[in-house]
Amino acid sequence: MPFITRRSLLAFAAAFPAASMFPIRSYGNTGVPSSQLLSSEEVSKLFIRFAEERRMPPELGRWLGNKSIQEISPYKVFDNVWCVGICWVSAYAIRTKDGVILIDTLHEPFVDKLLSNLREVGIDLSEIKYVLMTHGHFDHVGGAWRLRELLPHARFGMSARGWAEAKGHEKERNGFRMPPADLILKDGDKIALGETIVTVLETPGHTWGTCSYLYDVRDGDEMHRAVTIGGQGLNAMDDLKQLEAYIGSMRRLGDPALGIDVDLTAHPFSTGQTEKIPAIRAHRHGEPHPLVDRNAYLERLERLIAGAERYRRQGARA
Repeated sequence: MPFITRRSLLAFAAAFPAASMFPIRSYGNTGVPSSQLLSSEEVSKLFIRFAEERRMPPELGRWLGNKSIQEISPYKVFDNVWCVGICWVSAYAIRTKDGVILIDTLHEPFVDKLLSNLREVGIDLSEIKYVLMTHGHFDHVGGAWRLRELLPHARFGMSARGWAEAKGHEKERNGFRMPPADLILKDGDKIALGETIVTVLETPGHTWGTCSYLYDVRDGDEMHRAVTIGGQGLNAMDDLKQLEAYIGSMRRLGDPALGIDVDLTAHPFSTGQTEKIPAIRAHRHGEPHPLVDRNAYLERLERLIAGAERYRRQGARA
């Protein structure tokens, strides 16, 4: 029996923030019934239920599949970073003087929305030089096949295990097709484009092949250190060894030497970024940025570690 099935409720509880952290339904979509508009808290609870019952709650399925909800407009997160993803899963475009680095590819049927979001913020596909993928799950790499055809000169990067995991997921229920492995990323690699350097951190745990990416973001005259963490859910745990790797990765991500004070999450509902979109769009230079908060970032890591350690104790006794 897979390790995840023993304590799946604890796993998902550890993976997502505590209840009552976010306001309810602080975003909306014209024409969508209010019963289908879910807050970050509500989405997190439904994923917990999904794990516990091992079947998709109908309201979560409707939310995930509703294009009117998922297809949000792109928004500038920092002067050099745009969020071009959808409501439940992110993709980030980092602008440099020599081109664009794209983090993650979304998945079908939302790749067309990714393409239109890029066009909306003035990014031509020819400007994209790198596509850096966090890990091999369909929601993060499901668009790679189409993008590979549209971006013949871009480099597509992921860890060696990430490429292998993505290939292994092709025949699952959320089946997708992967292009051949291209750029094999390793811990400590630096992807340089223009004035930007993206540092690769291998952060195994969510999957063995998960990578996270460190890069600088600009807010007027201020610079901050951002991270896009490849995965913080425990929904793909196979054994205690992988859980130990997860805990080690979360601890590493809190290392003061990394200097991270911006959490550009791969899943906006996991940090409440969805509810912060209006404040991000309204932000002006010289004002506190809604996403610059090292203390909140560290506190979230500590909650994740504590939850994973509880899960480890349960698994050790099972």
